[in-house]
Amino acid sequence: MHSSTFTAKIDLSLVEKLLSDLPQQGFEMTRPTYTIFSAKKKGVNCTLYESGNLVVQGKDMQEFIEFYLEPEILKGFQFTHPEATLNLTPHIGLDEAGKGDFFGPLCIGSVFAGGDDILKLHQMGVKDSKRFSDESILKLARKIRASYPYVVIRLFPQKYNELYGRFKNLNRLLGWAHAAALGDLSEKTQCKKAILDQFAEKHVVETALKQKRIDVELEQRVRGEEDLVVAAASILARAGFLEGLEKLSQEYGCVLPKGAATIVIDTGVKLVEKFGLEILDKVAKTHFKTRTDILSRLPQE
Repeated sequence: MHSSTFTAKIDLSLVEKLLSDLPQQGFEMTRPTYTIFSAKKKGVNCTLYESGNLVVQGKDMQEFIEFYLEPEILKGFQFTHPEATLNLTPHIGLDEAGKGDFFGPLCIGSVFAGGDDILKLHQMGVKDSKRFSDESILKLARKIRASYPYVVIRLFPQKYNELYGRFKNLNRLLGWAHAAALGDLSEKTQCKKAILDQFAEKHVVETALKQKRIDVELEQRVRGEEDLVVAAASILARAGFLEGLEKLSQEYGCVLPKGAATIVIDTGVKLVEKFGLEILDKVAKTHFKTRTDILSRLPQE
């Protein structure tokens, strides 16, 4: 819950902009002692002191802060998005989805943005994909894909299982896939800076980048989705997973559930009974223990 008062330090070079913008938004302007101005309208009081401190109060202040003050004046999100890492330097963000789901593809999302385009991600409502419903993810992904350079690598189960057989390790497979997405988007945008939501020891991805001869300054960060560009990548990765899962569900006439719980095992048993054991290689990540659980539920010959 937000405080009833918000205070921020303002660059005084922006005073003229504020004095121009605020009356257009319906504020009445006065100048009490020790202030540069005081602006009031129904639900919002806004006072800028000679020290450069701006104080905002009122029951309707959140909308004013979120849609005007932060993107236009503060260039930051300390009120509405305090967990965000405000990094306006142009960079690529990377994240993955589907690695813990038995059914469906593994997806790597990568997005490029910088400067005002990062602020637009905030205005779009972008944050960590885990905080959205599936429907919201798909809507936001469409907006991001329409406005930003991106690369999504989607490994459907047959390809995923083939690669897992080669790497024998999920983190090394993920490292290879992240390096591939980063290399493609770096080449497309000429961007040499990237942030990755860290999923393993740093050397895993660093080794993959060296093997592919990709020269990028990569920061691997725990809770990387706090960076808005990484959050956008997480949304594209999640949307790619959801769309891939739906494609497989339609192809085999069966709703494939997310995760790896009991309902997943039940669905796997039904699929094997209908299509035979080879169906799992087409719809699922077969190195999961879930495969053994499904096999144990089948009638023994």
